[in-house]
Amino acid sequence: MRIIVAIYTDEDVSGLVATLLKSRGLDVTTVPEQGTIGKTDREQLEFATSIDRALLTHNRIDFERLNLEYIKEEKQHSGIIVVPQKNAYEVARRVGILVSMLAIEEIRNQLLYA
Repeated sequence: MRIIVAIYTDEDVSGLVATLLKSRGLDVTTVPEQGTIGKTDREQLEFATSIDRALLTHNRIDFERLNLEYIKEEKQHSGIIVVPQKNAYEVARRVGILVSMLAIEEIRNQLLYA
């Protein structure tokens, strides 16, 4: 059975993107909804992993570095999805296509670009 990826958006991703993804039927939660505003990138990734959600961000450089650190430390995460900062509709379209093609197991511990 294919299980759809749940998403956690970091502070860089607009609330409109989350709303658009939710309107596509995706399971999305945000930093404000979770009360995690102001946490470091590492803390955000750790939190996303603790609730078994792929982290969605525009912050390519920092999360590429964090992914490498996780590999070196042999730590697990629930996936990182990096999408360029474009208008919210384009971001939601790209992410929607990506997650519709992949199951949770295919995203876990991966750094993906939408």
